[in-house]
Amino acid sequence: MKFSDLNFQPHSNYPDSGIAARHFFPNGYGISVVRFPGSYGANEGLYELAVLQGLEDEWEICYDTPITDDVMGYLTIEDVETVLTQVKELK
Repeated sequence: MKFSDLNFQPHSNYPDSGIAARHFFPNGYGISVVRFPGSYGANEGLYELAVLQGLEDEWEICYDTPITDDVMGYLTIEDVETVLTQVKELK
């Protein structure tokens, strides 16, 4: 999956200045990618990402994966694509 495949929408809390996208994989994990004033890296044009567990309608941030135990900030497009692949491969 590529960064360009993510469906970014206005961020619900920052509709005029932020963007957000979520994507879920068949393995029960997903990602949330955001950029809004105050997010980690936004001032540098970078992204913040959280690993999610659940489904589109019912999910929570997952803090106990081999990928990370927190949200990840200051990510480039290439970094986001790397994490997308890692999350897709979680068991």
